[in-house]
Amino acid sequence: MRIHVLNKNISVLYARYIIGLSLIVFVSCNPTKYIPENKTLLDNNSIHFDQKTKSISKSELKYYIKQKPNKKILGFRFHLGLYNLSNQEKEKWPHKWLRTIGEEPVIFDEFQTGKSSKDIESFLVHKGYFNASVNDTIFTKKKKARVVFQVRSGIPFKIRKIYYQIEDTAIAKIILADTILSVIRTGQKYDVDILQQERLRIERLIRNDGYYNFSKEYISFKADSTVGDHQLDLTLVINKYRIQTASNQILEVPHRKYIINNVFIYPGFDPQSALADPGKYYQDLDTFNYDGFYIMGRDSNFLVKSKRILQSNYIKGGQYYDQTDVAQTRLHLTSLDVYRSININFKEVENAGKQEDDYLLNCHIQLIPITLQSYTIELEGTNSAGNLGGAVNLLYKHRNLFRGSEVLDLKLKGAFETLTEKSGTLQNTLELGTEARINFPKFLFPFLDAERFIKKYNPETFLSFAYNYQKRPVFTRTIANISFGYHWQSSKYSTHIVNPLEINAVKLPVIDPDFAQKLDTTTYLAYSYKDVLITALNYSYIYNNQNIKKVADYTFFRLNMESAGNSLSGLLNLSNREKENENYSILGLEYAQYLKGDIDFRYHHYINKTDQLVYRAFLGVGYPYGNSQAMPFEKQYFGGGANGIRAWNVRELGPGSYDPGDVKFYNQTADIKFETNLEYRFKLFWVLEGALFLDAGNIWSIRQEDERPGSVFQWDKFYDDIALGTGFGARFDFSFFIFRLDLGMKLRDPSINGSNKWVMTNGGVNFKDDFTLHLGIGYPF
Repeated sequence: MRIHVLNKNISVLYARYIIGLSLIVFVSCNPTKYIPENKTLLDNNSIHFDQKTKSISKSELKYYIKQKPNKKILGFRFHLGLYNLSNQEKEKWPHKWLRTIGEEPVIFDEFQTGKSSKDIESFLVHKGYFNASVNDTIFTKKKKARVVFQVRSGIPFKIRKIYYQIEDTAIAKIILADTILSVIRTGQKYDVDILQQERLRIERLIRNDGYYNFSKEYISFKADSTVGDHQLDLTLVINKYRIQTASNQILEVPHRKYIINNVFIYPGFDPQSALADPGKYYQDLDTFNYDGFYIMGRDSNFLVKSKRILQSNYIKGGQYYDQTDVAQTRLHLTSLDVYRSININFKEVENAGKQEDDYLLNCHIQLIPITLQSYTIELEGTNSAGNLGGAVNLLYKHRNLFRGSEVLDLKLKGAFETLTEKSGTLQNTLELGTEARINFPKFLFPFLDAERFIKKYNPETFLSFAYNYQKRPVFTRTIANISFGYHWQSSKYSTHIVNPLEINAVKLPVIDPDFAQKLDTTTYLAYSYKDVLITALNYSYIYNNQNIKKVADYTFFRLNMESAGNSLSGLLNLSNREKENENYSILGLEYAQYLKGDIDFRYHHYINKTDQLVYRAFLGVGYPYGNSQAMPFEKQYFGGGANGIRAWNVRELGPGSYDPGDVKFYNQTADIKFETNLEYRFKLFWVLEGALFLDAGNIWSIRQEDERPGSVFQWDKFYDDIALGTGFGARFDFSFFIFRLDLGMKLRDPSINGSNKWVMTNGGVNFKDDFTLHLGIGYPF
């Protein structure tokens, strides 16, 4: 199959796509088409402040506006246009379908506008603006209504003094000793949301000190705003514990502090049997005492070793109840990945013969097992920076290999992929591989007692072995890999990955003669495509504060650092071993020596529930030295492709201003990469999403030995090597995967000779050379 035929067909498809969008945009220019005579279309809502209010944003207030105008995409009411394309009197296709995927016109409702004003005013009062007022003004023109909400916030009230009214002396002692950590401060603006945060903080504080039955419902606030000068005095009130007597009287008594009495663990809990006949089920269980814990089961040879379970447990007899210990126990037991569900229940123990203030709890931890072994055959589509292909994977998983929640994954893979020649022809690559990986749910490190580290961060240790065979059009490559490392989370959003040992043995047994001849013309590239041994140490830090349950802005950041060959170099220098061909070799392979680091930053900004702006910046640098004249090919950076600068094919761009001329395959790589992307994503209809994007960046070599003209990074001219591309895309969101079409267009091409690099003013745009179509799986970033 030839790519220019595909491009022709895709061109027709995109032409139809643009014509269809243009028709909808045209119709959306008449948004009042189906508005009744006595009604108006809500065209716009706006909020005006009478003065600058730094602590209140318009976006916060817009949340309380009941009626929202029809959505806009690039200034046009696209979804309303779809709706208006239909005939309201017809139910057959496509009219009913257009109304389904479109958006019904929002008819202005004066009652809802008045309610919105009251809700905004109420919100401002909760934020301390007790004298706030909101007035709405309605402007009507040509059956369109525009609403302006005039907000007079006034001066916010601030907290002058904080008082405490706590009847329970034991509770009062805890809270007064912890006021330094309070989120409420004198001089602070009054804010109901902050008061709610303080209620939750105090609830957690008290429950962590043994008060099992305490809740935020016992906490309230009283505000006295009569002190003047826009100040108020705040009183925190905590009521006593309420109990109901046998005669149905409600008594207020001091809050009860609980000690954990016994901990019962059910490693193979069966909820169906327990519900069907609870008496018989619990009676048939044997009890095993292990380090003071009661392990309940029918056989001492439990699914997971008792020691491993207890290592994940923070709840211990003789200690006061602690809410944080319960949460940590649930989290760590869940991470073992051998239990389908985890229930942690507490039951009060009668205090016969005990002092009145000694209240006891029995803890019951019910662990419901999951299926331990599984076999899976996967058929998948692949996308390597725009090169599409398919793969068949045979997977085997064992979740409890040594009865310590160790996870074994075995994988056999066969895959093919298409590569694009410059002539337009598609050729296939073949990949065969196998991989074995074991995850240990603990920190394995010689001579180190890591018990405290394990309890705090719940780390994992992994060991993997892999072998991969790749047959590409210009070479055949084999890669044998062994890696050992650690993975843990230091916080809710932060993840650390350390590989103290990663070994790759890369061999190229077959190289295409024409390609080999080209390599012989440049020493730098020849070094990149040599057989090589890579012994690396690497570290990755990942920060991701995305909440998948909530549509909200989020940030992704990844830092990678890698060092290779330094330990080997030191050992060989000490041993006075002689070099072969000016380099050291191990088992017949020259080892690579380099430093490499890169950062990837992304920010997702939601304009509304369906539209978002995504910003991305990437910077990476690799530096070969010592035993290496060039970075190994596998460790170099490349430009272009479906996940990079989309106006270029993968590995077509750069390095720098280098023009490869007439080559059979795009295969440009280098040591430095800088890339920025801006993408506007918006929902269209059905499963179809649209996108507009702008990409900029390039790759460069770091060593002067690179013979490719214009490829070396130079501080005084790198900005002139920046490539710029734009385009639009269509994405089909099928929930379980996203299929993507991105059409990129070159705006600025650094490989153009001369000072003018702009494509539009250099002979015009040529579809074959200046447009690139990418088919992808998933979002680009």
